[in-house]
Parts: sequence; C-alpha cells; structure tokens
Amino acid sequence: MTQKVLLAIGTRKGLFLATNSGADWEVTGPQHPMTDVYAVAIDTRRDTPRLLAAVTSEHWGPSVSVSDDLGETWSESDHAPVAFPEDTDTALERVWQLAPGPRDEPDLVYAGVEPSALFKSTDGGKNYELVRGLWDHPHREKWTPGFGGMAVHSVIPHPTDPSRVTVAMSTGGVYVSTDGGESFTASNEGIKAYFLPDPFPEFGQCVHKIAQHPDRPERFFAQNHHGVYRSDDGAHTWKSIADGLPSDFGFPMVVHPHRPDTIYTFPLTADAMRFPPDGRCRVYRSDDAGATWTALTNGLPEEGFWTAVMRDAMCADDADPAGVYFGSRSGEVYASRDEGESWTLVAAHLPDVLSVRAAVI
Repeated sequence: MTQKVLLAIGTRKGLFLATNSGADWEVTGPQHPMTDVYAVAIDTRRDTPRLLAAVTSEHWGPSVSVSDDLGETWSESDHAPVAFPEDTDTALERVWQLAPGPRDEPDLVYAGVEPSALFKSTDGGKNYELVRGLWDHPHREKWTPGFGGMAVHSVIPHPTDPSRVTVAMSTGGVYVSTDGGESFTASNEGIKAYFLPDPFPEFGQCVHKIAQHPDRPERFFAQNHHGVYRSDDGAHTWKSIADGLPSDFGFPMVVHPHRPDTIYTFPLTADAMRFPPDGRCRVYRSDDAGATWTALTNGLPEEGFWTAVMRDAMCADDADPAGVYFGSRSGEVYASRDEGESWTLVAAHLPDVLSVRAAVI
C-alpha cells in the first residue's frame, strides 16, 4: 500500500503543504501568507501529527503557530510564545529551528533562535522559556554573526536521553549539553575555521548544519562553511569527509532515517559563488558515512540551475524506502520516493524556499 506523505514547505511568503499518496502531488497554500517561515516541524509523537511553523511577520514580528488538524486551522498563544526575559535586554529577531524532543517526552520541543539562543517548550511547542545554560555561557559575548545572521540553526535532542541536546550556530560552532541544558560544552575539535588566526579554535566555527542518526546517536555529520565532517563520539571530535565532493561548501546535511551510513548534501561552488558547480542540480549521497560520494541526477536539471538549497530546505521522511526532498531559493521543490535514485518536481515558482519537512501520515 502506498504511504501518504505530508510535505511542509516554508518560504519567504508563507507556508505551503503538499501531499502525495501515489504518483501526483497536491500542493495547497500559502498559509500564513507574506510571512517568513524559516522553520517548520511535523511532530509525529501523537496520534495526529502536530504542525509547528515559525512565522515572522514584518508587522507583528516572530511567533510560532500550531496546527493539530494537518493545517486546516492554526492557533497561537495570546502572548509572544518565544520571548527573551526582560533582564536579558534582548529582542527576538526570528525562530530558526523547531525540534521535537524524544518520543517518550511528547510535550518537549526546542526552538533555536536569532540572536543565538535556545528555548524549550514543555507544552508541545505552544510556549517557550529561555534555556539559561546556553545564554549564560561565557563564550556568548564572543559569538559573532555569520553572513546570514547570528542564530542557533541546528537543535538536536538525543533520541532517547532527554538530558542530552546538541546545538550548532553561525558563528560559534557546536555545543553539547548532557544535563538537560543546565550547561553546555563547546565541541568543535577538528572543525576548521580557515578565516580565523587559529584555524582550529575551541569555538568560533561557522557551522552551517549538523545531523545525528537516531539509531546511532553517537554519530553526527556536519556541513561547515567550507568543510564536511563526521563525528563518531557524540560530536566531541570531528574528521573531514569532504573528499569525493565537488566542493566542501554548502548548507544542508540530512541523514537517512534507517541507515546510519547514508547521508545527503547539496554542494555549492564556494562561499563567494553560492550556486552548484557548473549550474548543475545535483544531490550527493554517501552510503559509507562519507568515505565515498555519488551524484544523484536522474530527474534533476542538468544545466542552468543557478540557485541554492539552504540549511533546512532538505529533509528525508521516515518511509521505507525513504523519501528525500529539497527546495531551492528560486522556488522549485523536488522529491525522491526511492532514496535519491530518481526525482520529480513537486512545485515550481514558489517564493524563496527556506525550510522543508516531510513525514508519513
């Protein structure tokens, strides 16, 4: 029986939803029109999936909206659900990441925000409080903005241990907590910051995205600002796995839902040329944890693709075989229902795609 997939597509002008239970995709939207949707989550820990959308309105500012009926209706708190306490003298600019916690903690949701901070919800993603352990870290005053801002853009709760959470930011690097967010330790050994006087500092790396495999939680992968890495010791140390890629610059990093050795990324030419090499749209997959890479091209444009795929605009679902999806800054969304072997166009001419999430429903 064909599995029905829900694809949530966050753009600069609202949220689009696509569903597929066969050969064709049905795309609806925009919902939350004329808002930036930098982050979206499909929380499948309940009988009915909960959709979470981080929306930023030019008029009303940033917020988080929740739907318990697959996008038919949405609700928000009657106050700002994510807000810095008064004593921080800081205003929220946007929410970059929404990350549901472990399955046995169905009300735990994290939010990574700009300026760089972590928030935690204990009511399923409706209201959030600042995680002081990261905000009060002595490194914070030395974190600096990357080209896209200064934000916690990757939040990875441990799949079974609620006391462990790993975050990454630009620029600052990777930080790990083993005590539920009470404290964090910089975990960047081996990640290069070529733009700093010391190219291997304790912190200050411009990490673009990290991913953890749920079945092997000690294994992480990272796409850096020039650099692709793997960690086999819980993000403590990292080794380069960039050999075999046409470039070590890019933004997304996606793990296969069932195979810990399989990962996906979308290389760009360089930091000063943010488009695919030679304008060819290619997803790269490794089936041996980064030892070798294969270009996936079947159904993707062979030329004239002068756009980019951002850090949260690629994802995989949890089907078997797994589906893989990505959206571009020029508004195309592609899907593969066979783990990247072939691709079909889901939508075109959408606004700039910022975030893509998928789940079997």
